[in-house]
Amino acid sequence: MSELKTRLETDMRQALKSGEKVKLNTLRMALTAVRNAEVAGKQARELDDAEVVKVLTKQAKQRREAAEAFDAAGRTEQADLERAEEEILALYLPKQLSEDELEQLVAQAISEGGFAGPQDMGKVMKALQPQVAGRADGKVVSSIVRAKLAG
Repeated sequence: MSELKTRLETDMRQALKSGEKVKLNTLRMALTAVRNAEVAGKQARELDDAEVVKVLTKQAKQRREAAEAFDAAGRTEQADLERAEEEILALYLPKQLSEDELEQLVAQAISEGGFAGPQDMGKVMKALQPQVAGRADGKVVSSIVRAKLAG
């Protein structure tokens, strides 16, 4: 079993014992998503830590998008709950890269690959993916890559 999944289960039990409802519900949803990913596909298998991070990143993104949607609809209480859940999930994710760090990685990938122009955007994103997976939002990365390739 992956260390991260074990940590999620342990923390869920602690949240249950201590009566932390938001944390308990968030971790239950996260573990359900992990289990669903494990049984998806042709053959059920245990996920490793990197795959669990991908699932948690997706869950955190869903919370962020839901919070934005609730804000737009004027439902601030629900938006605050979604943000609280996202913060709990962030505790289990790798430290997010700053915009400066992302710009450095993008510049390095462009120079090492010899990429130039917007037509190489997919190639740059592919080269960056292993370095930024789970550590940066794809929209932010693509906007920085687009800006660097354009100018």
